[in-house]
Amino acid sequence: MQLPFPIAEAPDPQTEERGRLLFAGETEFVKGVVAMSGLPPADRLEVCFAGRSNVGKSTLINALTGRKGLARASNTPGRTQEINYFTAGDSHYLVDLPGYGYANAPLPVVEKWQRLLKQYLSGRQTLRRAFVLIDARHGVKKVDEEIMSLLDSAAVAFQCVLTKADKVKAADRERVLDLTRTALSKHPAAFPEIVLTSSEKGDGIATLRAIIATLT
Repeated sequence: MQLPFPIAEAPDPQTEERGRLLFAGETEFVKGVVAMSGLPPADRLEVCFAGRSNVGKSTLINALTGRKGLARASNTPGRTQEINYFTAGDSHYLVDLPGYGYANAPLPVVEKWQRLLKQYLSGRQTLRRAFVLIDARHGVKKVDEEIMSLLDSAAVAFQCVLTKADKVKAADRERVLDLTRTALSKHPAAFPEIVLTSSEKGDGIATLRAIIATLT
């Protein structure tokens, strides 16, 4: 019997090559956006990455693109306070959303970010999928459930990506996977596969590249 929300399998060689070629092309930082009026033209397919502060969003984007300094990784929660746009080839945007669950940010700042996030998720017609990053060491938290509910209400399909999978023992990882599957089962917008990644080891990177390259 297949588990609900199985781990995404590695792509076949042809699909893996599509993913490799997409991310082997020119990748550039476009702009940081603080209001909907600042969004670049909706002239290409885009995917966004959402997750708690310090879940490894910037590091994952750097691993996908093979450019270490493209997205700024920071140990300071809430440093990414803008919607950051990057190109992948001439066909895709990669969108790094502000980290949520900011312990140290002032409330008005948090509210402003949340407002912008809601507007973006519900109003961007070229957005094909959101990737919700969950730290494999900690599993789904309340703030993750909130972003998943927001994606449900915005009717944006999202896929769960477990980060830092190399940092946990196999038994602990299975426990987190079980709890993640239970959480995802409550969300109609959840795509029925989980991607297991380690930016440090490169695990799951080819799979995620292939998923992004084959979205239409």
